[in-house]
Amino acid sequence: MNESQPSSAHPDAEPGLQRRDWFILPALCLGTVVLLVASTELIARQMFDYSDSGVKDCLINDPSTGYRGKPGCVAWEKGYESPLLKYRFNSSGYRSDTEFGPKHDDTYRIVMEGSSIPMGYEVESDKALAALLPEEISSKTNGPVELLNEAIGGGSGVVPHLSNSFDLKPDMVLWVLTPWDIAQGTGVVHHVQKPDRSVSFIERAWPRIKQAFSSQSLSTAIERTFSASRTSLMLRHFLYESQSMYVKSYLMGSDHDMGFLRAAPSAEWEQSLHIFGAVAAENQRRCKAAGVTLAVVLVPSRAQAAMVSSGKWPAGYDPYMLDRKLRALVTEIGAIYVDILPDFRDIPNSERYYLPADGHPNAAGHALLAGMLAKQLTSGAIPALSAAPRMLPTREARR
Repeated sequence: MNESQPSSAHPDAEPGLQRRDWFILPALCLGTVVLLVASTELIARQMFDYSDSGVKDCLINDPSTGYRGKPGCVAWEKGYESPLLKYRFNSSGYRSDTEFGPKHDDTYRIVMEGSSIPMGYEVESDKALAALLPEEISSKTNGPVELLNEAIGGGSGVVPHLSNSFDLKPDMVLWVLTPWDIAQGTGVVHHVQKPDRSVSFIERAWPRIKQAFSSQSLSTAIERTFSASRTSLMLRHFLYESQSMYVKSYLMGSDHDMGFLRAAPSAEWEQSLHIFGAVAAENQRRCKAAGVTLAVVLVPSRAQAAMVSSGKWPAGYDPYMLDRKLRALVTEIGAIYVDILPDFRDIPNSERYYLPADGHPNAAGHALLAGMLAKQLTSGAIPALSAAPRMLPTREARR
């Protein structure tokens, strides 16, 4: 009796993979991945678009006058996370819809100094701190207050243009600082040049990709290539809406960027604070000689505000460290420190008042800052701005 042999040509048997299938299937998988990546990048570029021209076209670094705008220049800029905005620079070279005119005797005049945040970068001029703060103060003091804004984005806010400020005969110089300003020291930081759109995306991206993969390890090249993509920006924008995820990610940055949040500052940050102290002492000397009040305020970073708002942070970190250091330095030289950081404890999820990936305050954030500053400035630290009807002292009386 013969045993039956299995048939190699059974009609129900599945055929084996052809040799060409070993190439076609991986190619299809790779093509699908490329299509998904490209589609996601195109969607991200539609959602987070930007303008080629902008504020950088109106800024100059004049050795005789310092970093400022071109007089009479007007620029329109669309940021990745902000709408199309108008930036107008008056004849003095500062962002303002009005000219800096003579001071009226019954008006308390504030000249504001600093960098991009007090300039009102990423918000409409009528919704920025410079427009809102004098109205907030006037409502509390029952007297006219005007604010002339000399803050300029792109230049470090550690070096105010005090020679220009004194020509405006202010009653007070309001020096608005951020952790970024302290980290930059006395340097000038130019705006990042955005790519030329007359060149296609592929033509712009390919040289950068080749350079990254030829000079760095594969993992580093992939990471940096992805970080420069609009997909990465889109992911950060949405993921950073989570307070815990944002703070955790921020604290993983370099010491230069987040060292001000450490309980014990590094040597680099101690040096930056030393530089600030020297500049602050000279600014106070000049203000005192001119009979002008110097007031200094720290606007917290988005991560710093989030940590204070939540009331918790990892061991080894302290969001109040920089605030305490600046207070000590400012009060030691005889200037006034306006402390608004503790007020963030009463604002739930205060990081919502900042652009998630960019980090600048949004319009609601400027309104929040204006309210906090007005509250502190009229609390009695500056007698002429106490929350009651006031009479302005003469310049001689303030000396």
